[in-house]
Amino acid sequence: MTKILIIEDEIPARKKLKRFIEEVNSSTEIIAELDTVQSAVFFLKSHQPDLIFSDIELLDGNAFEIYQQVYISCPIIFTTAYDQFWMDAFDGNGIAYLLKPFSKERFQKAWDKYLLLGNATSNEENAIVNLTKLFQQNFIKKQYKKRFSINTNQGIYFLETENILFFEADEGIIFAYDTKGKKHLLTETTLKEIEEQLNPLDFFRINRSEFVHKPYIEKIERYKKNTLAIKLKGFETYLKTSQSNTATFREWIEK
Repeated sequence: MTKILIIEDEIPARKKLKRFIEEVNSSTEIIAELDTVQSAVFFLKSHQPDLIFSDIELLDGNAFEIYQQVYISCPIIFTTAYDQFWMDAFDGNGIAYLLKPFSKERFQKAWDKYLLLGNATSNEENAIVNLTKLFQQNFIKKQYKKRFSINTNQGIYFLETENILFFEADEGIIFAYDTKGKKHLLTETTLKEIEEQLNPLDFFRINRSEFVHKPYIEKIERYKKNTLAIKLKGFETYLKTSQSNTATFREWIEK
């Protein structure tokens, strides 16, 4: 029986975690649900769970204050909407870092890593160190590009990734369209280079020449057999999925 402590101050996030935990193929028990630094410190002074799911920004402070005040021997899976804390997370007992909103698939991967750690019965301390290094490396690789530089005759300006509707390749030239529909020429030479710099949860390649940004997808309509027409906010022209990408796009848009 895995005894789990949840430290989370957002009720919807706590419910989601509990649902995912209930669905794992393991025997688990949630021994407490806490939402403040103070309550967590008090609880952990007399209880030692097998695993902690911990948000970072809590009602009364930062969760790292908890782990500075009490000794924790169990692994911690951090869940947060902020990516700037990941180095601190892996300084201690952190074994995974789930950026909200995370999918069931990403939760399962974190859970599988916990199980892998639990099965490393020999030289447990070294196992924790090695796994932590692995998780650090994986997270570093997933630091996605936050802005693109645009070169002009007047100088260089920057386009924030969060403000991009979609990317387009036109006769080998790459453009980014912003939320106002303005077209920007990028220095990247291929869509493949763009793809490697984007978060696959946010961007999807709908055909050979276009990547769409999920938050700006306003409407999806059937176009032809096995293809869809996609309406983006503030952009009049519908973009079309290719037949080979339509099924995968349907799965992606639901995540």
